[in-house]
Amino acid sequence: MNKNDLIESIAHSAQISKIAAERGLNGLLSTLSAAMQEGKRVTLVGFGSFSVVARAPRTGRNPKTGETVPIPPRRVVKFRPGKELSVKVQ
Repeated sequence: MNKNDLIESIAHSAQISKIAAERGLNGLLSTLSAAMQEGKRVTLVGFGSFSVVARAPRTGRNPKTGETVPIPPRRVVKFRPGKELSVKVQ
């Protein structure tokens, strides 16, 4: 499912226009992004939670040459599914 499919699904289930559904989805995504940029955890009950975690620096290996390469520390987004979503997916 891509963003356009999601917009169509939202518009159909909420019985609103695609433009209104797109505005709502874009608002949700920008709010989630802003919260995670600040390092906050975003929890959607029944769906899951998004959090930002710090990865420590490490050494990797270039598979082509076999040479070791330093990988710098970085922050990544982690998703943990909620109980209801986990049950539905199984």
